[in-house]
Amino acid sequence: MDEAALLFDQRFWLHMSSTYNTHRRKEILRGVLAVSLIIVGITHFIRPEQYARIVPPPFPPVASVYLSGVLEILGAIGLLIPTVSVTAAWFLIALFIGVFPANIYMTLHNIKVEGIPHSQLLYLARLPLQAVLIAWAYWYTRNPETQLETTDG
Repeated sequence: MDEAALLFDQRFWLHMSSTYNTHRRKEILRGVLAVSLIIVGITHFIRPEQYARIVPPPFPPVASVYLSGVLEILGAIGLLIPTVSVTAAWFLIALFIGVFPANIYMTLHNIKVEGIPHSQLLYLARLPLQAVLIAWAYWYTRNPETQLETTDG
């Protein structure tokens, strides 16, 4: 094998290794997001009164909490099923946008929620986290079959 072919071969395998590692990391983070959402969704049923406090007035508090808990769990499960994961990712983006008013309401009214330190500064700092969740879900909106080939690190 001449030097040019060997160099190409090495670059090819380095690229493939990098692509594989990126894909693997992405899939691990998919699992982290899904498990996190399932846990949070379950807490909607264990402590619904905590979430009901932050539901803005036009919405029925308890029903909203149960509905968002079910939707978080279903979205998380869907994210793990290849045939529906893209749809589930878009669904989760819509859900994250849909529950954002509750985060704003909690911040504006300085509502204490058990398990979250009661700090207005922390509540304000927590608001951009929704954008992180939206971006995280958006990462999974491409067709799973093509993600490995087009991921560039």
